[in-house]
Amino acid sequence: MRDLPLPLALTARLSPVVVLACAGWALTSGPFAAPPAGGHGAAGQGAGGAGTRSASSNGSPQVPGASSATAAADRPKTYTSAPAPCTAVSTKTVTALVPGAKTAGKEIASTDESVRRTCSWNALKGYDYRWLDVSFEVMRSNEAATTAYQQRTGEKSGGGAVPGLGDAAYSVVNLTTEDKQQTREGVVLVRAANALVVVTYNGSDFESKKAPATDEINKGAIKAAREAVAALVNSGAGQGN
Repeated sequence: MRDLPLPLALTARLSPVVVLACAGWALTSGPFAAPPAGGHGAAGQGAGGAGTRSASSNGSPQVPGASSATAAADRPKTYTSAPAPCTAVSTKTVTALVPGAKTAGKEIASTDESVRRTCSWNALKGYDYRWLDVSFEVMRSNEAATTAYQQRTGEKSGGGAVPGLGDAAYSVVNLTTEDKQQTREGVVLVRAANALVVVTYNGSDFESKKAPATDEINKGAIKAAREAVAALVNSGAGQGN
């Protein structure tokens, strides 16, 4: 998705990079990133107005505003917009995961940046190539996000849950080989209230034609996902409790 300053002698060897770049985009902004389930905003808004006086079941009058205050207290926290993705991961982490990449990243164009935003980092250092995508999707409700999360993780296999990350998190790492060149890719999908966070991290070594170790890719993807979820929580884009 950007020009890489490479020696001319490497050009013929880097055709897998194009495929890899397209795959990374597809997982975060293309087919893997299903459109939001319509609209965005807080879920569970109460219909009653504050200050309405009504009788309780035992005949005692209710305190004005008590009903709406209780509803607000019971309402799960939701997010109304997606945070800036290119600052969701620290420069230290970007440097560690994608050596040689511009730490500012590049935001990928979105049809609706209020509900879906993605940032991408990629670089070739020597013969080692790394790609990192971080994507945020905001859906209309927690239920819609839960449904999308379950559907997407259900389409994957071989991964597992990541404890202590968001309301639910799933991680999977896969190895692919094309023209004897290996690429290992990790995907972490996190649900946090009505938002989904998707991190894709992959890499290849064009000299040995081997891929990075599974543990390296998996830990890198999870680290980036933890920072991205923290950025979402601290973004100020949420409302409710």
